[in-house]
Amino acid sequence: MKIQSPAASTFTKEDITMQKIASFQVDHRKFGVGLYISRIDGDIVTYDLRMVKPNGGTYVSNPSLHTIEHLVATYARSSFMGDKVIYAGPMGCRTGFYLLLRDDNKEAAIRLVRECLEFVRDFEGDIPGATEPECGNYLEHDLESAKVDVLPLLERLEGYRAEDLTYPQ
Repeated sequence: MKIQSPAASTFTKEDITMQKIASFQVDHRKFGVGLYISRIDGDIVTYDLRMVKPNGGTYVSNPSLHTIEHLVATYARSSFMGDKVIYAGPMGCRTGFYLLLRDDNKEAAIRLVRECLEFVRDFEGDIPGATEPECGNYLEHDLESAKVDVLPLLERLEGYRAEDLTYPQ
């Protein structure tokens, strides 16, 4: 059996049926700041950490997102759920973050997110991984904005329960 390189392939982009991804199937007009389950793939749960209202006119700045990413990823991977963390990173729309966990313990996920945001809010010192050898854009950070930007979601998580993790229909 001969395997052809992609350049020699007879497939074209017309041969591919584009699927609408899960996050594009959520009506972004129906929710605001909150923590939601975006999708479940086997034992991997994708959580959406919405820090601002989608399409609300206010978005998290890139330097703040970058700082929150470094702090949340560092804390989450060092936490009680560190061995369950697959990914923590910003949404391109700048309304929040994705957190992928290999675990379906919803209460533990809520606790982890709360602890991550508290860590950002209270952080002092050098941002982990924010040096030229460690980061591809090490100069673009804003700790003070990051501390402010996590507050709405942190406040929203007060009393949050597993039932609150569902996007409104």
